[in-house]
Amino acid sequence: MSLARPEASPNRRRRGSELEAALLDAAWDELNEHGYAALTFDGVARRARTSRPVVNRRWTTKDALARDAIARASSRFVLTDPATGSVRDDVIDLLRQLNSAFVGFAAAMTAQLAAFFEETGTTPADLRKSLLGDRWTLIESVIRRGAERGEIDSTLLTPRILSLPFDLLRHDVLMNLAPLSDADIREIVDTVFLPLVAATPARAGRPDG
Repeated sequence: MSLARPEASPNRRRRGSELEAALLDAAWDELNEHGYAALTFDGVARRARTSRPVVNRRWTTKDALARDAIARASSRFVLTDPATGSVRDDVIDLLRQLNSAFVGFAAAMTAQLAAFFEETGTTPADLRKSLLGDRWTLIESVIRRGAERGEIDSTLLTPRILSLPFDLLRHDVLMNLAPLSDADIREIVDTVFLPLVAATPARAGRPDG
């Protein structure tokens, strides 16, 4: 997922949502460069080319600012419905889309946010759940369509199995801080996920492509 964004003009006065977006972008950059423990309102204000009171008027606590900054960065990635007509191809496509997104958040979700989780008493799983939103609804709908087409047996699906291919992708990216290869993504689907949920042994095969 590319987090690139246009630079704001330092000579134009920003207001409202534009100013808030600039502050959240600055907070995200501070998080990635210095980590949550070193995140300060002064640092965010300097990076956003404004004053600390401007930041304080919108956020009273550092953790609230960090949550909003992470949510804004996450919102830049929109998961689209593959709708290929095949549950195998749909899941592979979703994993390919998520592959780059996970890399963008890998550093922030580990060492950079350790102090955030300690201070707020939350976990990476809590943060992930708050960020998934409609994206998880789409993932569930893709699997449900596969069951309706008879490609998978819905009685074999449990919450853990449903999330398994996406959990495996996330684990690999977090461990290696690098995206998975396309061959690895296909392996997750063909040798791990589909054999667990295929409606018949024939559908658990491993086609090429």
